[in-house]
Amino acid sequence: MFPLNLPRIFPTVFCDSDQSPPAPASRAAAAINTVKSAMAVPESELKRWRRTFDANAQTVVGDQKYLNSEQFVNAIAPKGDLSKIGRAQFGTLFRVADTNKRGLVSWEDFVVFETILKRPDADYWIAFQYFDVDDSGTISYDEFKNVFNANVGADAIPFDFECDWVKLYLGKKNGAHVLGYNEFTQLMKGLQGERLRQAFKYLDKDQDGYIRPEQFKKIILDIAGHKLSDAVIERLPTLTTLSPGGRISYSEVVAFYNVIREMDMVERIIKEATAKSKDGRIDQSDFLNHCVSSTRYSLFTPMEASIIFHFAGRGNPTQRLALPDFAQLLDPRWKAPSEQVETAAPAPSVKSFLHEFAHSAYNFGLGGIAGGFGATIVYPIDLGEHWTNSNQRSTVVGQLLYKNSMDCVRKVFRNEGFVGFYRGLGPQLIGVAPEKAIKLTVNDFIRKRAMDPETGRITLGWELIAGGSAGGCQVIFTNPLEIVKIRLQVQGEAAKLEGAVPKGAVHIIRQLGLLGLYKGASACLLRDIPFSAIYFPAYSHLKKDVFNEGYNGKQLSFLETLASAAIAGMPAAYLTTPADVVKTRLQVEARTGQTNYKGLTDAFVKIYREEGFKAFFKGGPARIIRSSPQFGFTLVAYEYLHKYPFNGTSREVETRLTSQPEDMAQVRARNALRILLDVHGDFGRRSG
Repeated sequence: MFPLNLPRIFPTVFCDSDQSPPAPASRAAAAINTVKSAMAVPESELKRWRRTFDANAQTVVGDQKYLNSEQFVNAIAPKGDLSKIGRAQFGTLFRVADTNKRGLVSWEDFVVFETILKRPDADYWIAFQYFDVDDSGTISYDEFKNVFNANVGADAIPFDFECDWVKLYLGKKNGAHVLGYNEFTQLMKGLQGERLRQAFKYLDKDQDGYIRPEQFKKIILDIAGHKLSDAVIERLPTLTTLSPGGRISYSEVVAFYNVIREMDMVERIIKEATAKSKDGRIDQSDFLNHCVSSTRYSLFTPMEASIIFHFAGRGNPTQRLALPDFAQLLDPRWKAPSEQVETAAPAPSVKSFLHEFAHSAYNFGLGGIAGGFGATIVYPIDLGEHWTNSNQRSTVVGQLLYKNSMDCVRKVFRNEGFVGFYRGLGPQLIGVAPEKAIKLTVNDFIRKRAMDPETGRITLGWELIAGGSAGGCQVIFTNPLEIVKIRLQVQGEAAKLEGAVPKGAVHIIRQLGLLGLYKGASACLLRDIPFSAIYFPAYSHLKKDVFNEGYNGKQLSFLETLASAAIAGMPAAYLTTPADVVKTRLQVEARTGQTNYKGLTDAFVKIYREEGFKAFFKGGPARIIRSSPQFGFTLVAYEYLHKYPFNGTSREVETRLTSQPEDMAQVRARNALRILLDVHGDFGRRSG
């Protein structure tokens, strides 16, 4: 039994109780004990409540702070989307918290109300207090009828209070039988079903067992509109497509209501079934089979399963669906990604254009910062990889500069010192900003436009196209950058051995000219297009399918994000090594006695003829060692930089399936409102 015992808030006498009503003196004592009990909760909890109260209590009477109705809503309402349960409806709870009926909530009242929300049955308890107008601890026929009528409005489908169902709960003589708390909870649980039955009967004028689609939509909006997303509400009339005739039967209405009533079980079965499915998708048969295996009885009928897949599949109930496809049915807050974008960016204007331009520039900068961070970390490995590739091109005895990677490290350090490992880093950092920015921007741009506007999902084919296009576009910046970088790296060691003075980046650019900067571009395209086509889809699927990002609100840790980005780079780097070897040979300036390559095909033929097939994968492990951590740190930096200001709207579809857990008090307050909203969708909007 809950420890608080304030009679008006926590009545102890019900019609089905053997106890006698307390005397007035005991009521005052009970009120004092209630406050004392409330104050006995943990100190940290009280401090949190006090912070919330003080932050919102702007009304001062005498020397005491109070919450008015608006301030009370600010204190208890969730900070997220209030589109389904509006602020005015949260205001209905103010009447329960205002124990003295003075239009203000004191600190003591607020503590009692927050303590009520700790009850496991707080939702039903608050609903009971709302209907118990005279604070008697029971609800009479007149109280129930008056509160009901005060909140539904004249445009609602009428409810017959003289029906047999009401008389079973409240008796035949208009209030001869009053409801205690336990009886009230059962009445409220069955009220929605009775309203559904009466509404169908009222609208079925010719009594043929059918209603029109717009009438079905009216019924659902009245009793369950707050439980459905806007997308599902707009598609309610399409229920007629499940059977011929263009009208909706009572069986279909009841089946749809059963789906809504058991939505938590629907969600559980869908989550478990998709998790066990090999491809992460299920059809109606999979759903029903898992339902039978995981519940004692057949909880859902074939008609109910058809309704679930009809609305989740947007009219195509036979397709196999993944968990995100069900989001619009499971979560009333669900919005299509296209709608989120439209909400974030309303009508075009100079201000919105400047904002979008600034946001694009910001993202461009993030790509540059992230790319520079990753490139700096792995640059010494990058130098060794290019030396390994270019070192094998000579056909003249004695021209091999390095025996292996370790020999390369020793000689570079001996001849040039630690600075030698970062020779050419300047041009790399100058070029990496536009390179990474354009790669990430193009990939995101195509993915956003190729994804399903309602589910936010994208097919594998479009993922490959988005990644490949991003890789192709980056060559505009990558090729000039790399040819300068490679020649700076190669000439440093060669100059030491030959006694020459190393040339700078400006000299190399002048020597090559504009067209020369794109020497080896065909090989660069051959490398970068498949690399990005492999990398970006692999990164996305590793996050979602291996590390379960978004599942039950999960957000990846730093190490999980780093692992996803690094692992995705391994196959992408190794499988594109042949193109990288050819590109490097084409871009390195040939010295006396070295093989000269005329073009892409000529390079492939000569390398294969002179060095064999294995030569195409020389430097492959070093390329993995470089590319994997580089892209790992680059993507981690990019992801984390996007979490800070000016990151715009979320790039993912956020639903209850992907959102974080909420404060339990706010959950129970909202659940109490949902019970009241089962009376009518506009409950709380009409009453004063």
